Amino acid sequence: MGAVALPAITWEGFYINQAHAAIEVTPNSPTNTNFANAQVLYRLRGHNGTVKSLAFSPDSRILVSGGAENEGIIRLWNLGNGKKLATINKAHKAAVESLLISPDGQTLVSCSDDDTINLWSLRNLKFSRSFVGHTSNVLSLAVSPDSKVLVSGALDGIRLWDLLQQRPLGTLVSFDNLIYTLAISPDGQTLASGDNKGVIKLWNLSTGKLISEFVAHSNAVSTVIFTPDGQTLVSASRDRTIKLWNTNTGELVRTLIGHNNWVNAIALNPDGETLASAGRDGIKLWNLTTGELVNTLNGHSDWVSAIAFSPNGKILASGGFDRQILIWGIPIKRK
Repeated sequence: MGAVALPAITWEGFYINQAHAAIEVTPNSPTNTNFANAQVLYRLRGHNGTVKSLAFSPDSRILVSGGAENEGIIRLWNLGNGKKLATINKAHKAAVESLLISPDGQTLVSCSDDDTINLWSLRNLKFSRSFVGHTSNVLSLAVSPDSKVLVSGALDGIRLWDLLQQRPLGTLVSFDNLIYTLAISPDGQTLASGDNKGVIKLWNLSTGKLISEFVAHSNAVSTVIFTPDGQTLVSASRDRTIKLWNTNTGELVRTLIGHNNWVNAIALNPDGETLASAGRDGIKLWNLTTGELVNTLNGHSDWVSAIAFSPNGKILASGGFDRQILIWGIPIKRK
C-alpha cells in the first residue's frame, strides 16, 4: 500500500477566544443589512494568488478562503478581530475552486482543479478523507440543509456524496456540458446546475430525475442561488447579466444589467432582499425586490472573483485577483 501524503496544517491559535470572539464591528440593527453604506472593516492578506472561494461558518464568526494559481491553500480567519486563525498549507495540489461549511457546522469541504474533494473536521481541522471520482476540475459544491447530501459539479458532470457517512452515493449525470455552479433549494428537494453553455437545469435531488432545463444566458453561468423562500432562482453569467427565474413556472422575472464585463459571482443576503454581484468593475449591490442598483463598492484593485454574505446577514466578504479579502459592514458607532 502506497504512502499517503496528508495535508500540512499550520496552527495559529484556532481556539483563541473563539467562544468570546469580539464582534463589536458587526452591526446589531437589522436596518444595517442593506449595505447601502457599507465600509471596509478589515483587509485580510495572506493568499499568494487570486482568492477563488469564500465560505462562512454557520455562527458567522469564521471565514474560510481558498486560493488559486496552484496555491492549494485554505485559510481560516477570525471575523471578530480580522486575524488569521489557521492555515491548511497543502489542502490541494491546485486551485481551491469552491468551499463550504456544512449547515451543522461540523465539516469543511473543499474542491479543486486537482479533481478531488477534501473533507475536514471543523472542530479540530483534522483531515477526514478525500472523495475521488471526478476525472476533471471540480468547480462547485452544494450541501443539503440537513447536512446529509453533498453535491459536486465538475467539468465531467455531477456527483452525489453521503456527507455524514463520507461515502459516494452515485453519479447524477456524466459529461453533460461543463458544470460551473450548483445550488440546492432551501427545502432540500431541488438541485440547480449551471454550465458553460448558459444552460440551467433543475433536478429532483431525491430521485435524480431532470425536472426542467432552459437556456438562461448567452455565455457560461457563473453562479446560481435560490432565494430563502425557494420561489426564485438567481443566476449570474459571463454575458454580463444577472437574471431572476420563477422556480415554479420557469419564467424570467427580471434581468439586472449594470456590470461592464463578466459577472464572476453573486451572493444573496439571508434577508432575501440584498444581492451582491462581483466582477471587473467592483461589487454591485441590488435590491432584489425592485431590481434597483443600490450601490457599487470599490475596494479591490483588480477583478473581484469571490463573494459571500455571513449567515447573520451582517458581513459581506469579497476576494479578488489582487490577492486580498475585504470584509464589508456597517461600523458600530461607539458611545
